[in-house]
Order: sequence, then structure tokens, then C-alpha cells
Amino acid sequence: MADKRDYYEVLGIQKGAGEDEIKKAYRAMAKKYHPDLNPNDKEAEAKFKEVGEAYEVLSDPDKRARYDKYGHAGVDPNFGAGGFGGGFDGGFDMGDIFSSIFGGFGGGFGGGFSGGARNPNAPQRGSDIQANITISFEEAAKGCKKTVEIPRSEVCSECAGSGAAKGTQTQTCPDCGGRGQVTTQQRTILGNMQVQKPCPRCGGKGTIIPTPCPKCRGTGRERRVARVEVNIPAGIDDRQAFTIRSEGNKGANGGPAGDLRVGVNVRSHPYFTRDGFNVWYELNVSYAQAALGCEVTVPTIDGDVHYTIPAGSQPGDVFKLRDKGIPVLGGRGRGNQLVQINVQVPKKLTEKQKELLRAFDAELGGSPSARKSGASQDNKGGIFGKKKK
Repeated sequence: MADKRDYYEVLGIQKGAGEDEIKKAYRAMAKKYHPDLNPNDKEAEAKFKEVGEAYEVLSDPDKRARYDKYGHAGVDPNFGAGGFGGGFDGGFDMGDIFSSIFGGFGGGFGGGFSGGARNPNAPQRGSDIQANITISFEEAAKGCKKTVEIPRSEVCSECAGSGAAKGTQTQTCPDCGGRGQVTTQQRTILGNMQVQKPCPRCGGKGTIIPTPCPKCRGTGRERRVARVEVNIPAGIDDRQAFTIRSEGNKGANGGPAGDLRVGVNVRSHPYFTRDGFNVWYELNVSYAQAALGCEVTVPTIDGDVHYTIPAGSQPGDVFKLRDKGIPVLGGRGRGNQLVQINVQVPKKLTEKQKELLRAFDAELGGSPSARKSGASQDNKGGIFGKKKK
């Protein structure tokens, strides 16, 4: 800690320097001490590291604030303050700094600053794909098996993924000698730099395909329609989705396949309505059945059940059939079926029926006008009961 120079002193700036001033000072110092401009100069190499370390801290507002308050201890992880990855030699990427300052260049000091390029020969995971399926209300409630057809990327059946035509094979790239990279000279503000780039002929793979497979044109992949059997879980709802692992596009270079995401559309039911994990059903009864009570047959997703409606049931009353609803998705138990009473009033009556209703209404205390018209007017009694306030 004691032998570290002040970072502002390293860059030759004052403590209150702004962002542009810090960047300008760093450019000048980096150019002055860059190893490509000072070959075999250990002192210049050390100062170049020191300059990079100073810029890495002072260009970051959070690290700079800690440094201004606590000094080097504020940015040293050994002192519990965070820092920049254990010092310049541990985790500090000069490529990140040069990429932001100079637009990126490779080669030269430390094996180049081109970092971050993906190895084209490394295993690559296949991409995910999407499929949609439409099922019935009952299938969603109980779960089912379906087969979906999906177009996806598969390993070429002709070349088994090599990309080379049958009877041929890949060859070492003559331009890069199999390294996958080529070195060129590039002029920068720091002078001429050696730049390492992916080989343009082989794309960084190090190999070429003299005779590509005619079926996949050298890609090693072909588009095919696959039939996948999917298990749709019980309790799934409309517009929900679930994932089937490793049924997406196949990976490259031995990488894993992507996933298949299945979106579900559920057709509406002619008389059931879903409410979360509960099922609603409207039961039509006559007002005689509602008044006297009766035994009815109620359909459920599990089949018909018998239920006794109590005498005096009112329009809109709801009774519950426990555990006759939708299974809880991914859990235990299931919802209920809620049955709402819908009292049907006949629209057409014969004269005899009207007389019977008038007599019945009068027996219940209906008004004289109600006995004339066949409907209660004062709402104090009669077959319709009291008016709700």
C-alpha cells in the first residue's frame, strides 16, 4: 500500500479534474509508456500498468469517490472496500479500457486487447422456439397429451453435422494455419499496432470445407418438422405457457439444444365458466321447484352429480360442490364448483294457469290489484316477496 503512487500524480492531473481531462491525460500516458512503443523496457511496462490502474479507478465515479475518501484502501479488496478485482494484475482487463478509449485493437502488450470474441469452435446452445396449441375446457382441467409439429433446426442427416459432403472432410485453413486468427498491422494514435482478428477465410474456426454438403450447404444444420409429444398439466389456464427442456433448436459443436415453449389456448365451454380454480354453473329451475325444493342433476367436469335444492331457494342463491372444480396447477387439491340458482319465469301462461297463480298469490297475501293483473304491485307480499331496498 505504502509504495503506491497517488493516482492523480500518476496521470499528472489535479484532484478535481473532470472526466474529459482524465481521459485526455490517460491517452497521453498510455501512448508514452505503451510496450509496443517501448519494446523490452520493463520500466515502461510497469508504468503502463500503473497508468491503466489509475485510469480504471478515476474513470469510475464510485471507485473514484472511495479513493478520494479512503485512498488506496478504498479500492483494495483486501481492505473490504471493493476495488478493481485485486489490483491491476488480477481481473483488470486492459482490453475494456482500450475498447472504450481507442475503439479496440489487438496484438502487442499482454497478448492483445481483442478479448471477448467468442470461440466459433466452442459448444453453443441452440435457441428456444415457440409453439401454440388449442385444447378443450375439459382437457385443460384434467390434463392431456398432445402432439405438436414444430419446424426446428436439426443436425444435417446427410453430413451428420460436419458440413462436408460425403466422402470428403474439413481441412486446416491455409490462411491462418489452423489458429483461427490472423495478425495485421494497424495505424492508431499510439502508432502502428499488431492486430489479431478472426481469420476471414475460416471465420475463426481454423478449418475450411472444400466441398460443402449439398443438403445443408456446409452449415451442418437443416430445417425439419419435428413431432413432439407434450404432456399438458392438469389445471392449466387459457394463455398460460409451459416449457419442455431440450426440445428447441439443436446446439452446435456438441452444445445442448434449446427449449420448447408451449403456449396454450383453451376453448370456452358452452355452460361452464372458469374463475381461478373454481367453476361456475347456472342452474335453471322453475319457481315452483325453488319454492318447494327438489332434487336436480348437476353436470360437472367429472360427470353428473345429484343435489337437493332446499325449499325457499331464491334467485341468485349459490351452492357449493366441494372439490368439483379445477385441479391446482402444480400443487395439491382442487377448486369447487359453484352453482347459481336461476329461477325461470314463464313468458306465456294459459288463462287457467293465470287464475291458479292469482289464487296462489292471494293466498300469500297479494293485493287486489295483483289478483286482477296477475302480478304483485305493492311488493308487500305475494309470490315475489318483499322488494329489496
